[in-house]
Amino acid sequence: MDAKNKLTNNIIVDDKIFIIRGAQVMIDKDLAELYDVATKRLNEQVKRNIERFDSDFMFQLTDEELKNLRSQNATTNFNMIRTNPYVFTEQGVYMLATVLKSGIAVEVTKQIMRTFTKLKNQSVPYFDIIKRLEKLETNDKETTELLQKVVQVVSSMQGIYDEAKEGTKKIGFV
Repeated sequence: MDAKNKLTNNIIVDDKIFIIRGAQVMIDKDLAELYDVATKRLNEQVKRNIERFDSDFMFQLTDEELKNLRSQNATTNFNMIRTNPYVFTEQGVYMLATVLKSGIAVEVTKQIMRTFTKLKNQSVPYFDIIKRLEKLETNDKETTELLQKVVQVVSSMQGIYDEAKEGTKKIGFV
């Protein structure tokens, strides 16, 4: 696939962004494909410039994370991976462009940044819904606590009423 097609096809980038450890990330293999370099060469450049890649820019997947990724993404061929891949956050992808220093890396990174931004903008309404649900859950807990207190008060009043009822003499025709 030539560089122009890579840049104009958002679907390529959209399908290569995953959420791992609560962050949107891209796998080294996918980035290497987009940057038109071998994965081995991409990782070599990262290792040569490791001071640029803090743990919030890049991390290696654990066995469990790779297993989950394989099970959730049947279309992507993760079975060919021998070692656990590195994944790059949005900041890590940007930093990759600075160490690869090629024209295609700059252009592909621009497209990836646009895609990350688009995904963030699409997720904003969901965060609002989550906040509302959390608020409802909090209100529900408060209401439940108040109802429990009311039940306790009514129960104690019932006990007092029963005691008072037993202690009174019945007057009149019974």
